[in-house]
Amino acid sequence: MASQVAQERIFNFSAGPAVLPVPVLERIRDEMLCLPGAGASIMEISHRSKQFIAIHEQAKARLARLLNVGADHEILFLQGGARLQFSMIPMNLLQGREQPAQYILTGSWGKSALPEAQKVGPVEVLFDGKETNYDRLPDISKLAIKPDASYVHITSNETIQGVQFPADLDTGTAPLVCDSSSDFLYRPYNMDRYGLLYACAQKNAGPAGVTVVILKKELLERSSAELPGYLNYANQAAADSMWNTPPTFAVYVLGLVTEWLEDTVGGLEKMHALNQSKAKVLYDILDQNPELYMGHARKQDRSLMNVTFRFPSEEIEKQFLAGASAAGLENLKGHRSVGGIRASIYNAMPSEGVQALASFMTEFAQKHG
Repeated sequence: MASQVAQERIFNFSAGPAVLPVPVLERIRDEMLCLPGAGASIMEISHRSKQFIAIHEQAKARLARLLNVGADHEILFLQGGARLQFSMIPMNLLQGREQPAQYILTGSWGKSALPEAQKVGPVEVLFDGKETNYDRLPDISKLAIKPDASYVHITSNETIQGVQFPADLDTGTAPLVCDSSSDFLYRPYNMDRYGLLYACAQKNAGPAGVTVVILKKELLERSSAELPGYLNYANQAAADSMWNTPPTFAVYVLGLVTEWLEDTVGGLEKMHALNQSKAKVLYDILDQNPELYMGHARKQDRSLMNVTFRFPSEEIEKQFLAGASAAGLENLKGHRSVGGIRASIYNAMPSEGVQALASFMTEFAQKHG
């Protein structure tokens, strides 16, 4: 039965919750009924048990190694997704301060983060890509980043528009705050550049339910005792992310994903090379057939995680989606706010899946180009 089910797996290009590595899924399957040494499922044991404490600590340790997180940063496992962080960040880092937070808007998720900060304190928008329908990144050197800004917020990868910052920004003395939800762990990072980096797991690092927050410990001093308890970063750090019952299953899977990245892939440099290779396969087809596959993002700003494009007509788009589905290529329809096609090729998307999509796109172009 298990092998039959495995044979029925599609190539899943969903933007999130998204594809997980098959070895991780197999490990979950094998340990679901009884976690080794626990006598029960991971979903049944206490978050205070020695078995879960070991899982929790190992997940943190693997993240620290993969990202080269130093002793000056705190790693937290929280809940509520990126949307809760849209509020928690200004509540902890901006509330009561005169210096504004500065936001760089390169797509839909940055736009969603902005109004939550505006409810809390002074905010400035350094860049808004609305005029060009969020198809590009700004020239950072031309932005008026204030050295004393409370923080500078970016979204490293916009899943809907397919626009991505390819490297770590240098914001000087202003803390860089980064929503890395959809490209977390896709390449090496220089964590010294980040005041706070956060990511909901369900795009690229695990199942929905856990949100990773990595922040400089010096920023914990800004968390006011007047904040609601759960929303206070200092409380969460003091309790080692166990101020309330943590999402134990999601943390467990996150740990398995980091283990896969470390031991099977070989680290984030190798993961980055794989991601670059996968994305090139699809973007080459877009560039070879520009009148059929009309890419959304400027070439120099394209995402390695989410390949977005449109067709000359809705009828051709419907034919493409129907044909792709028949070929076992699913969840390619673009976000409802943009339309078109979105192929999400996160870390766990195998090269075979990308090649299958590329072959279908080539054949489709020969018929409709």
